[in-house]
Amino acid sequence: MLNVFARVHVNRVADPLARRLLALGVTPDAVTVAGTVGSVASAVWFLPRDQLLVGTLLIWFFVMFDLVDGAMARARGHSTPFGAVLDSACDRAADGTLFAALAWWCLGVGQNRLLGVAALVCLVSGQLVSYVKARAEGLGLSADGGLVERAERLILALVGTGLHGLGVPYALDVALWLLAVGSLWTVGQRILSVYRSAQALPPAPPVP
Repeated sequence: MLNVFARVHVNRVADPLARRLLALGVTPDAVTVAGTVGSVASAVWFLPRDQLLVGTLLIWFFVMFDLVDGAMARARGHSTPFGAVLDSACDRAADGTLFAALAWWCLGVGQNRLLGVAALVCLVSGQLVSYVKARAEGLGLSADGGLVERAERLILALVGTGLHGLGVPYALDVALWLLAVGSLWTVGQRILSVYRSAQALPPAPPVP
């Protein structure tokens, strides 16, 4: 949902950087992999150690690579099927690791099993949101939109984590529970969208 409103402003920053990286011979795929490795490593290393603020800042930095690789593909004038699959796979890895690391923190240093449940719900439902869309599109159906997409998941989770690292009480609790409920709602929205899209298809010819 935020993608529609923020894309123009983000591109003003990402596009010049993308052109510069292309001029240096850097490929979009290299940026994708570097961002994912940095995000995953930051989440696994810092969050379970209760270093939530520095972990949040580093994860946010590396997540921004995802904006740059898309801008690089646009500036180059084309994307590749491999690059599209790599980007989606890396997104799932980065998102899953973030919520797995938060669950690890909740069940360990954070000593909050209930919040760990919220983190795990976010992990599973976030993967489902993406999977339903990918599976539907593979069958020629539509599953666009939804209350909580990837941008909302990352922003809400990292804002909550960062504020908790700054000592704001219940910031992470509020963020993860809102995100858990919103993500489950989005799964339902996308499944309903797929159902409606399937119903709109012409009936299949009878089997002889």
